[in-house]
Amino acid sequence: MNSNFGRSGTRARPGPAVALGLVILCIEGYDLFILGVVGPSLLTHPGWDVTKSTLGLLGGLTALGMPLGSIAAGWAGDLHGRRLPMLVSLVWLSLSMLLSAVAGDFTLFAASRFLAGIGIGALIPLVTAYVSEAATPARHSLQVGTATAGLGVGGIITAVVGRVLLPQWDFHNLFFFGVIPLVLVPVVWRLVPAVVQDHPARVPLSAESNPPVPGVDGSSNRLGQLLSAQYRRATLLFWAATFAGLVIVYGAGTWLPTLLVNSGYDLGSSLDFSIAFNVGAVVGILGASLIADRGFLKIAAVVSFLLAAVAMITLSTPQPRPLLLVASGVAGFGALGTQALVNIFVAVSHPARLRGTALGFSLGVGRVGAIVGPGYLGAVTVLISSPKAGFYAFAVPALIGAILIGLLRPASTAIAQSDAPLAR
Repeated sequence: MNSNFGRSGTRARPGPAVALGLVILCIEGYDLFILGVVGPSLLTHPGWDVTKSTLGLLGGLTALGMPLGSIAAGWAGDLHGRRLPMLVSLVWLSLSMLLSAVAGDFTLFAASRFLAGIGIGALIPLVTAYVSEAATPARHSLQVGTATAGLGVGGIITAVVGRVLLPQWDFHNLFFFGVIPLVLVPVVWRLVPAVVQDHPARVPLSAESNPPVPGVDGSSNRLGQLLSAQYRRATLLFWAATFAGLVIVYGAGTWLPTLLVNSGYDLGSSLDFSIAFNVGAVVGILGASLIADRGFLKIAAVVSFLLAAVAMITLSTPQPRPLLLVASGVAGFGALGTQALVNIFVAVSHPARLRGTALGFSLGVGRVGAIVGPGYLGAVTVLISSPKAGFYAFAVPALIGAILIGLLRPASTAIAQSDAPLAR
């Protein structure tokens, strides 16, 4: 490994970087939500004997792979630049989805979902860091948020594809669409620089408002730096806030439609809810990003957590269908949108030499929330008979997340020389 801190390499341009990030995360959103779409088909698949418990196991295996991918890819991105780890992650995810498509038994299918989870977890910190470093300073949050909105767009595509093709198609065929990332390999090779470079007009400072120590060796212990006195408080708060956010995201993905039905809503089909949820996430991310770019990133993140709590409490009481869909959209922003804003906060709070590692560990540790979320909501619904209990259970991590972000100091940037690029 070459730990050279020279200025070689071509800087990524904002437009192509945002477009590439949007496409990659759109495909990732498809891969992330596809299991929920094919769930009913899995339950009736002959010979596999899939139950609701084993379906939950598949979701758990996917979530279990995500922290491994997030931590490994974030670390590798800081050591070797974003290009190589992003290429490896794209190929890994594509081959994992191909394995899901051809799996002839439940064991192989379950293994493929674990492997897909590693790929899904790897791409989010890499794409966020890459777009962050290419983004125009004045439009940083909007450009990173636009790329991140790809997750919601992918969720919408998944719902529509599932409605059009199932049950006429065998569910295996929907996983073949997950091989599409392979066509992006030459695009990533061309557009993603081999060397990590920040925008020359923007050098992020720690969320604790301390400037990076000049001359820090890029090969030093990055996790140790995140836990040093300069970054420790912000690091731990980011980890905890990401945990709270992902409890909401994965708890909602698993339980929210069921909670709505149990509360007496006649949804007819989960398609309307899924589209409203993901449209709300996309619109909310873009709107909040515009606010964040005006110097209110911390406020936007706190408000997004609070909106998640408000949406869940609103859904706990009978509402007309139009208000139900609006509240579902707000819930989507409060879930996916909240996590997008936290990721942006992490990105702008660290220099390039630490950004991938910071995002990787924040998402990696936070992914425990993805594992805990469905079980937490399931336990609440079992232990408390009231149909409102599940909705209020969502509100708890949302309020905790708002408090945690509120404890952070606002992220800062300084006009100075560009942060040194990392190794090829």
